[in-house]
Amino acid sequence: MQASLSGAFRAASCGLLAWAALGAHAQDAKPVKEIKVKLTTSKGEPAGTAVFKQKKSGVEVKVSLENIPFGDHGVHIHQNAVCEAPDFKSAGGHFNPDGKQHGFQNEMGHHAGDTPSNVSVGENHQGSATWLLTAVTLQPGAPNSLLSNGGTSLIVHEHGDDMKTDPSGNSGNRIACGVIKQ
Repeated sequence: MQASLSGAFRAASCGLLAWAALGAHAQDAKPVKEIKVKLTTSKGEPAGTAVFKQKKSGVEVKVSLENIPFGDHGVHIHQNAVCEAPDFKSAGGHFNPDGKQHGFQNEMGHHAGDTPSNVSVGENHQGSATWLLTAVTLQPGAPNSLLSNGGTSLIVHEHGDDMKTDPSGNSGNRIACGVIKQ
């Protein structure tokens, strides 16, 4: 009886130590302050950049687009850190760990990877926007981290986002992509 209790105690102790180490690792992961992302078109041409900065209330995203057609374009964070041309379907659906609907105007809530406005691209094929996304973080291991599961991606769509239609705001095909990872 003594040997089986001793063995059970050792097994339980090892399990608790392993659990504590995993929990400590997720909490002690060094915060990421900034990530720079290069965007490319489906033809492999430069499409601009995005800079993600961790702020106290969320992640600031500054997008600068180039070589993108004139007009409004929806920009979303997608669930996979993969950008395989020509259609970028490898990026998966929108980053949506909370299982919500699409769009800031949707009464059912919005995807964590939705952005609150489109990017307007001028006749010079350039445009920019800055957003504060409060539903995401750059903290590795944290809920809604853009770095979970190897990272995410930023997609530029061919049309503007209507901010309410699930799953992608009627924003059309994916025309540029960049991987978001450490």
